[in-house]
Amino acid sequence: MSTPLLSDLPIRRLTPRDKHACADLSENRGWPREEHKWGLLLAAGTGYGIDDPDGGLVTACVVTEYGPRERPELGAIGMVLVAERHARRGVGRRLMRYVVEQAGTTPLTLHATPNGQPLYEELGFKVTGRAEMVRGRFIAGGTEPAVVTRPATAEDLSAILRLDAEVFGPDRTHVIARLPAFADQLRVAEDGGRLIGYAAAWPNMDTHVIGPLVARDTETAKSLVAALAAGTDRPLRTDIDVRHEELLAWLKERGLEGIALNAVMNYGAQDLPGDWTRRFAPLTVAAG
Repeated sequence: MSTPLLSDLPIRRLTPRDKHACADLSENRGWPREEHKWGLLLAAGTGYGIDDPDGGLVTACVVTEYGPRERPELGAIGMVLVAERHARRGVGRRLMRYVVEQAGTTPLTLHATPNGQPLYEELGFKVTGRAEMVRGRFIAGGTEPAVVTRPATAEDLSAILRLDAEVFGPDRTHVIARLPAFADQLRVAEDGGRLIGYAAAWPNMDTHVIGPLVARDTETAKSLVAALAAGTDRPLRTDIDVRHEELLAWLKERGLEGIALNAVMNYGAQDLPGDWTRRFAPLTVAAG
């Protein structure tokens, strides 16, 4: 029996049951397994993949859509991976073309590594911004940010969702409502009883990732980060929009180091919706 060609293998929808196969694929390409993150993405978004006849996955990615279910306003693409032994054979390009076709008129966004950027440009994505990934052990001290924060409660969820809609634009209730279960910490900042920021720290291998980080201003963002850092003994990791120069400089003063600079790329939209001045870090670059 002949081995089927890669081009003949069908693309299918992935489900949360594919989490371990997706983690195996991550590991195959030298990425962390990130099963916790894969679980969230496959539950809140739509995974696409190709099964390898010899077992596992040839390729995979996830699209998280925001806005009304019947007419999404934005789709975020992430976790685009091709197994090492099938690399450089056009399968990633085929999967991405399929995802773009499935999106129809829905604008798309993604964070591209320098290696991935040429493929996305070939497909029509345009660079609209950059985000710097920083990682390290947070060093407390000096003049601490002055904005008061506290752990979020169940009663805060509606206010968090209202603020998120103001800042992000399209509704992402189906993702944000999962934060209390997904994250180890979820904190809010208030001014006069009004919510002015929120942030989460969620476990990813040996780090805590800070995201989303939504705040009225840089001081509020600093306060949220400092409070989350005080609640963990793990190194921190986050992805900061490079336009937030003051926050990036502060994080580096506090012990975090820049480890990657990725391009924010859009398809079908010149810029992301919402208010970037209050959007400091995404939940994860894989979901916007």
